[in-house]
Amino acid sequence: MDHEDWEQRLSDAWASIDRRSEAEFRSLIDELVGELPEGSGIGTYERASSFDATDRPDLAVPLYQEALDQGLTGERRRCAVIQLASSLRNLGQPEQSVALLTTELDAGSDHLDDAVRAFLALALTDVGREREAASLALATLAPHLSRYQRSLVNYAGLLIEPQPGSRPSQP
Repeated sequence: MDHEDWEQRLSDAWASIDRRSEAEFRSLIDELVGELPEGSGIGTYERASSFDATDRPDLAVPLYQEALDQGLTGERRRCAVIQLASSLRNLGQPEQSVALLTTELDAGSDHLDDAVRAFLALALTDVGREREAASLALATLAPHLSRYQRSLVNYAGLLIEPQPGSRPSQP
């Protein structure tokens, strides 16, 4: 199998998602995955993603976990963690989402860091940690602004740090 050709056909399949029924799209992904070796973490991840993209996070979660157990690596591994955490949150398990994404923040840094933080902010909101979520979202946004980065980072920090002169609440 020509790996580059397979990746292109996979990319083309994903680009066609809005022109296909959910069943057609998942079938197309299954066909492509069928070309990979048995037990491929990449194949399991792509199947999980196809379920997730067609509003079946309940079917995606076990496949994401399986793909990670199969030794998925690189960008797909990080995407699988993000997508797994998002699906868990959507299925009413935001605590697990927070745990996964918090761990992922410490697992290294790449171009997906902002995505990890964005999905973590959503999960933090769902567990009642809205100020922390807003702080994280603002601090993540700050580097993308043409001005006011320093101010925004400082304000974001103030959302979660005690204010000078404020008194701690009494039990």
